[in-house]
Amino acid sequence: MRKRRWLWVVIALVVVAGLVGGFFLWRRSSATANAAGVRMTAVQRDVLQVTVSASGSLEPIRQINLSFEVAGKVAEVLVDIGDTVKAGQVLARLDTSDLELSVRQAELALKSAQVQLDSLKSPTTEEIKSAEAAYYSALAQYQSLKNSPSEETLTAAKIQLEQARIALEQARAAYDRVSWRPDIGALPQSQQLQEATLNYELVLAQYNEAIKGPSQAELAAAWRNVESAKAKLDSLKSGPTAAELTSAEVAVEQAQINLDTARRNLERAVLKAPFDGIVAAMNLVVGEEAVSPAITLIDPSRFRITVNVDEMDVGQLTPGMPVDVTVDALPDVQLTGTVERIGVAASSTGGAVYYPVVITLDSTDAPLRADMSANVSIRVQELTDQLLIPTWAILTDPVTSRPYVIRRTVSGEERVNIQVGTRYGGYAQVLSGLSEGDVLIVPNAGSTSTSTGFGAMRFLFGGPTGGMPPGEIPRGERPPSAPSGGTGGSSSP
Repeated sequence: MRKRRWLWVVIALVVVAGLVGGFFLWRRSSATANAAGVRMTAVQRDVLQVTVSASGSLEPIRQINLSFEVAGKVAEVLVDIGDTVKAGQVLARLDTSDLELSVRQAELALKSAQVQLDSLKSPTTEEIKSAEAAYYSALAQYQSLKNSPSEETLTAAKIQLEQARIALEQARAAYDRVSWRPDIGALPQSQQLQEATLNYELVLAQYNEAIKGPSQAELAAAWRNVESAKAKLDSLKSGPTAAELTSAEVAVEQAQINLDTARRNLERAVLKAPFDGIVAAMNLVVGEEAVSPAITLIDPSRFRITVNVDEMDVGQLTPGMPVDVTVDALPDVQLTGTVERIGVAASSTGGAVYYPVVITLDSTDAPLRADMSANVSIRVQELTDQLLIPTWAILTDPVTSRPYVIRRTVSGEERVNIQVGTRYGGYAQVLSGLSEGDVLIVPNAGSTSTSTGFGAMRFLFGGPTGGMPPGEIPRGERPPSAPSGGTGGSSSP
């Protein structure tokens, strides 16, 4: 028992001595490596995010310029800049006096057209009697004209002409008796003779017109009146024709359209909010003619950003990609969003080609305002649980052009060919050749680095070597959880 106990004591002393010796060897190896300018890092498992960064300004998800659709003077303005309004709320009104009159006139016109249509479909007894009277009256006028002049008319005309002739002869005889006098022009006999002469000529013209009778044109016009009255009477008795009914129905429809238009114009004199929002601009003054746009309304519940993305990066983007957003005015606020759409037409600035990308922000309680400057980081790809190494640790074979690294081993160093995947933000995805915790070195040009003690420490502690606790790498060499590149970041810098 005593011998076995002493054996365990000897073994423990040997282990302690080995640990102490290994520690001093590790310190000396680290000092040697640092003196030689060797860069070291460890392979670690982490997340590699590929992003495209850009900047722009916040825009409301909805913004509209409201204008009156009819002309007129502003009668009332019910809101001001900065007011919060609800959908359907009245914002302003025009003077509607003329528009209301137009509505009333259109209502009366529709009523008249409807009465005419109803009368055409079902005529009343009074309408039929009135049409009969009009027909018989037109017929009587025609017959009277056709049979003129009558014997009575001729007799009366002859009597009037004879009376005028006798009066003219009497006036002429009275004039002849005093015609020798020098003042004959001032005597009443002279005036009486002139009046009798004019009256005789008038009666003579009337007599000649009476005995001449009606012309063919007068008879034709009188007969047309008879036919028109007869057609109206027949129509009332037999009902309207299809054409007449269609014409009356069209008149009613046109009157209804005019009324609808008048009412719509009256409604257009009232400006209402189409959605919940905030009044951003106001261009109306009571008593003055309405201008366009009258009011600008925005919806501040959600915002979007339009950014320009370089043509080299836009091909990586698809609608629906997640976006991280920061606002200059709110540096402590972290926002998220989604790529809504990608423009198809490019713009050129300084020889570079850019495409517009619209990003919609998720709902937030942050006090966002229109036109705030914002920076976006579009998450193109997220590789989780990947082996990552800094890109500076990757060397390239000058002959085969294959990538390789220098790995620390228990006995020293070795070259390892690796397969590299995505590179971004100074880090590379390792697909094969390395394991988590492997320590890599990159010696400066012209330097050598060997350290058996360094490898012995790794063997003793079962972790990566190079002056670091197992599983850790030097400070500042851990890949960020969301590396951000400059505007137009690339997946393989």
